[in-house]
Amino acid sequence: MEKKIGLGTWAWGNQLFWKYNQNSDNELRDTFKEAIKRGFSIIDTADSYGTGKFSGRSEQLLGNFLSEIPKSQKRKIQIATKLAPYPWRIGKKGFIKPFFSSLERLQNKLDIVQLHWSTAKYNPLQEVQLLESLSDLINEGYHFKIGLSNVGPKRLQKLIQFLGTKNKVISYVQVQFSLLSPDIKKQRILKRVCEQNNIKFIAYSPLSFGILCQDPSFINKTKKSFLRNSISEPFFPMMIPGLEVYKIILNFEAFRQLFYYQLSQYHSVH
Repeated sequence: MEKKIGLGTWAWGNQLFWKYNQNSDNELRDTFKEAIKRGFSIIDTADSYGTGKFSGRSEQLLGNFLSEIPKSQKRKIQIATKLAPYPWRIGKKGFIKPFFSSLERLQNKLDIVQLHWSTAKYNPLQEVQLLESLSDLINEGYHFKIGLSNVGPKRLQKLIQFLGTKNKVISYVQVQFSLLSPDIKKQRILKRVCEQNNIKFIAYSPLSFGILCQDPSFINKTKKSFLRNSISEPFFPMMIPGLEVYKIILNFEAFRQLFYYQLSQYHSVH
């Protein structure tokens, strides 16, 4: 059975939003190993994950961690990266160099390559050419599946048709999808388009950058970056009552599981 939860690595190397510190690399390694131990089958990264001098840090760390596990485990994992359509990445060869750079950082383990965001609103031709660049790489013998990220339902349908002319398919679509996602109705339409075209739908930030897993008792005490606070704080006043209820439910569920465990232990002894 395919796992429904993957491991995201946006925070790995990102100082601006997640306050990354190199001293935390061993903790990240432990997180990676725990995810593998628990059977996570997809790990998501991007060539733009890592700010300033840590550019590409997320892919680099992931590649290092992958080199430390047995090949038998590595074969069970899908590594997905996202290539950024920066303005200077143009033309049918625009993703060639970025692809090989990511492949090197990930130590030749790359199963899914996604366009990080749609350029439809400011340069529609750019993303078409970049997807053609990925298509050409597959034609040259590189084995990976094509995906999209941060795309709307109408644009998705057009890109499905375009890649169809190249005998290629979109295998994955990744968008922000949570209880607090903006324009959730649009995302549901997108999900339906994915289902109709046999495309796997991946939700990123399902806990809304950590807002939905905050303990309401400490919600104003947690140290975050200025940028993360500016996004999170507007939601806090309306979220605290809901989080209080959520906490009660979680505590009850933990108590229920403990009760049934103790009950099973009692029956196994008696």
